[in-house]
Amino acid sequence: MSLIFFAIVLIAFIVAGVREIAWVAGADAKSPMQAMADAMLGAADTSVTLAIGLVGVMALFLGLMKVAEKGGLLVVIARLVRPLMVRLFPDVPAEHPAMGAMILNMSANVLGLGNAATPFGIRAMEELDKLNPVKGTASNAMVLFLAINTASVTVLPTGVIALRAAAGSTDPAGVIPTTLFATLIATAVAILVAKLGQRWWPVTAGEVGEIKPVETAAAAIEDVRSYPEWASYLTLFGIVALIPLTVVFGRTISPWIVPSLMVLMLGFGILRRVNIYEAFVEGAREAFTIALRIIPYLVAILVAVAMFRTSGALEMLIGPLAKLTAPLGLPAEALTMTLLRMLSGSGAFGYLASMLNDPAIGPDSYTGYLVSTIQGSTETTFYVLAVYFGAVGIKRIRHALVAGLLADVAGVIASAVAVWLMI
Repeated sequence: MSLIFFAIVLIAFIVAGVREIAWVAGADAKSPMQAMADAMLGAADTSVTLAIGLVGVMALFLGLMKVAEKGGLLVVIARLVRPLMVRLFPDVPAEHPAMGAMILNMSANVLGLGNAATPFGIRAMEELDKLNPVKGTASNAMVLFLAINTASVTVLPTGVIALRAAAGSTDPAGVIPTTLFATLIATAVAILVAKLGQRWWPVTAGEVGEIKPVETAAAAIEDVRSYPEWASYLTLFGIVALIPLTVVFGRTISPWIVPSLMVLMLGFGILRRVNIYEAFVEGAREAFTIALRIIPYLVAILVAVAMFRTSGALEMLIGPLAKLTAPLGLPAEALTMTLLRMLSGSGAFGYLASMLNDPAIGPDSYTGYLVSTIQGSTETTFYVLAVYFGAVGIKRIRHALVAGLLADVAGVIASAVAVWLMI
């Protein structure tokens, strides 16, 4: 990660420096180097604002998660999906809190609730770190979880649907089937690369010193009998059966998701005789500590991204590539969207809004559908790496970046195929 971080900064500096030398002063225009300096300071300020703005959302969902945890919901969910999760994460016992947190994170991503998924994901990383025998180095479970997170299957891309509706689309929810197809492909690639990478990037004691024994979750928690296997598959079948409903009624369902989640979580706590107010406050309190912890990582990645964009390096990279990919169904707008999406969620969302509201493109054109699908089927990989690993002090990320980027590439290609088939 250090080499990638420095490479982004160095390339941006060199490009801006060359443009500065050739720059001719104008009446009101800033010089390229001054524009980049201003963007760096603005990004640093935005990083703190973003972390503070995240506190409220994190407090809400961490509070709800604490209620669910005290009521035993995480154990119930973990048992239901045990057949799949145990195969994917053999190093994580099925009833460990990490398993429940990962499941809630993936569930939030399925519903397109990125803000809700973040606190669940950070909590999952904290729990996975308790099982990590080599502190400071990402475990196999951490790498796989992050890879799946960057390409999580999405049934309901709520933010994209809302943006398309605001742009006047005749079918705002039309990206649901294309997004679902693209994320299925991307998730499969993420899992495959993460599993194969375990052989090529092994964890060794020599990386950070002695491997200290860690108490396994199986010994730390009560060993409760799992549900029958048929119950697990019946639950999975029920989830799959909901997909057609989300396709047909996606726009109607989306406003109900967050309020319903709060009512159901608190209602579950009441039924389980949990002091829901105290539990909620206890969980919400953790959001402030986490927000302070991730600020340095946000500053680093967002400043580097701002330098890369403002220097003109991003535009220089897109131009030649677009000539090669445009005949394959990936115009320049899609490539720009792809790179922005990997680097900056807010930048990608703003770019998507500008594309959908551009009269020359619009939400219902091929390009409009494609950039909408890319927004819903890829993730801000560098942001997720910085925040999730930064929250637990991971410095050696092993093959997590490779898995995340290949999943992003697979998602973009699958997006183009899905939109081409639909349109």
